[in-house]
Amino acid sequence: MDPGVMIGMIIGGALILVTIIFEGGASSIPGYINMPAIMITVGGTLAATIIRYPIPMIMGAIAVAKKSVFVKIGLPEELIKKFVEYCKISRREGLLGLEKEIEKIDNDDFLVKSIRLLVDGSDSDTLRGVLGTEIDNVRQRHATGKGIIEFAGTIFPAFGMVGTVLGLIAMMRKLDDPSHIGEAMAVAFIATFYGVTFSNLILLPLAGRLDTLSKKELYLKEIILEGVVSIQKGDSPMITEDKLKSFLQPKAASALSAASKEREKSS
Repeated sequence: MDPGVMIGMIIGGALILVTIIFEGGASSIPGYINMPAIMITVGGTLAATIIRYPIPMIMGAIAVAKKSVFVKIGLPEELIKKFVEYCKISRREGLLGLEKEIEKIDNDDFLVKSIRLLVDGSDSDTLRGVLGTEIDNVRQRHATGKGIIEFAGTIFPAFGMVGTVLGLIAMMRKLDDPSHIGEAMAVAFIATFYGVTFSNLILLPLAGRLDTLSKKELYLKEIILEGVVSIQKGDSPMITEDKLKSFLQPKAASALSAASKEREKSS
């Protein structure tokens, strides 16, 4: 898991827990656990999401969200260095020389597919067509996943309000016993607490994180696409590096150029 996700959840949960303890002491914690409130907020949000989206799309969104938390995305500078090496190998041994490099690639099916297409002799139009279509499909899949999670995060507080209204209705029926009004009102507002907290601490940040990582992943895939096309066209390692450096920020591109010069001197 990305440590940032864990750190954020721990900080958010700890702040809420400390606030509860400061307000009512450790003995008040069980009072914030209310099964009817959990059922109406979580169950209601799930039901509305199922109505809004087909179940296979929801399962896909869960898989995409899981990937955004547990999968580590590489650095563009490292990817560019790798393609410069691929270019050197292809000019020295031909495109078939890249076949042995496929076995060295870990956890990047798109890069493996790109190199295989290159080794199989695909022309630049085929590479752009096949890989470009896959990039578009990934973009659409991620956008759908983000939309589902964002939808759930948006309506979660609404079902918290539903739970609160139901709790207030139940409380109003017991007005003949004033000693229980305060406790009943506290229980009624717990549903709103669940809705606002879960939405703003987990679902909406997760949707935003998915959007950020999706853009980064697509950005790396665009680099891979341009890299294999450059190699297919027979560009020199220097030309390939210059083309791919255009994807970087000026500062990062300058640092990469300096590193390349140092490697050339040392070799």
